[in-house]
Amino acid sequence: MEKPDTAWAALASRRFLVSSWPWRSYAYLLSSVPVGALTIVLLFAAVGLSLVLSPLIIGIWMLMAFPLAGMVIGSVERWRARLMIPAGVRSPHATIPPGYRLRARLTFRRRERASLRALGYGLLLGVFVWPLSALFAGISATALGLTVAAPWIAAHEQMGMGPWTLDTAREGWAFLVLFGPPFYVVSSYILGALAGAEAELAKALLGPREDELRRNVAELRRSRLDLVDAFETERARIERHLHDGVQQRLVGLTMTLGLAELDLPQGQGRTLVVKAHAEAEAALADLREAVRGIHPRVLVDHGLEAAVREVADRSPLPVSVRMALPDRLPTPIEAAAYFVVSEALGNVAKHAQASRCEVEGWVAGDRLVVTITDDGIGGASFEDKQGTGLTGLVTRLDALGGTLDLSSPPGGPTRLRMECPCRLDD
Repeated sequence: MEKPDTAWAALASRRFLVSSWPWRSYAYLLSSVPVGALTIVLLFAAVGLSLVLSPLIIGIWMLMAFPLAGMVIGSVERWRARLMIPAGVRSPHATIPPGYRLRARLTFRRRERASLRALGYGLLLGVFVWPLSALFAGISATALGLTVAAPWIAAHEQMGMGPWTLDTAREGWAFLVLFGPPFYVVSSYILGALAGAEAELAKALLGPREDELRRNVAELRRSRLDLVDAFETERARIERHLHDGVQQRLVGLTMTLGLAELDLPQGQGRTLVVKAHAEAEAALADLREAVRGIHPRVLVDHGLEAAVREVADRSPLPVSVRMALPDRLPTPIEAAAYFVVSEALGNVAKHAQASRCEVEGWVAGDRLVVTITDDGIGGASFEDKQGTGLTGLVTRLDALGGTLDLSSPPGGPTRLRMECPCRLDD
């Protein structure tokens, strides 16, 4: 026979009275008493302390951190609700991706509506719920305990049970047999209904809501996009500094060394200048390559297709490019796609032992699809100890709502597929 998964299903079952559900109800209601009393005492103490310290900034911080107390209350109550909802109550909090610092995680949790709602439930539990639970469950447990113990109590001293006075163990047994079962039946159903209602209240206030989950996901997406945007801004700043500052100084240095080379006579001094000139030109070439990798100018000026063709032309192995993009895409998406292609071609040249590679890109519906395929030895993975450099790009694409999939069986071929929305307004 299938076990009931809620208190209401258990109440409708014919096996309710001989199951664990009546005792679950007692345990749930009676456990509300210490939890509720402790919750309200701590909340009022925290409010009082915050008001006392309000002239200081720490008091303001304590008031702002109150929703985090709601998060703790919600966690405890969802755990306790398993007594009446065996499947449990799912957390309404959005999953925070790895990489967030503690302060950012706490700030996000503090702003969630679920935390405020749990704080409100804590006040409700501390002011109304636990006194009602104590009243009904306490009276019922006391009366049931006295009824069961009536034969032993009446055997030693006179015992009053409502309008009856029990003087002997025999009278106690008679009272237990006559009134014990009916009281157990009535109290079990009443407390079962009360505990079920309290558990449903906890589920309604502490469980997830679809619109809230969508809002949390959207907020996470926006915050991660802000990180990506800040990263791109920093890239552009570094590129400008290197291009307009360091690179110009190196150009000036090579020109000066070139002029000095022409003016100096043959000898050891001229040999050193020639060597320094060659080193400066090599450093300038390395810097230009680094600048191109940090923030490729062709990507900004001419778009993704031109930037991909440029990086393909620089590859040491033949690369065919077939891309059909109708319009320019948002800058973060173009940058993510470019760095996926650039990193993939670099990995192919270093590790794949391939003879050729293909890059394809197109727009399918509202998604950009880019694939990089090579005929190498395969066996690549995101966890490769040699370092594919693609792990960070997976996180970056995830922030944009995209995915990065790798298929690389031993013996090849290797195929890297990137998909990403063409818009960022979701």
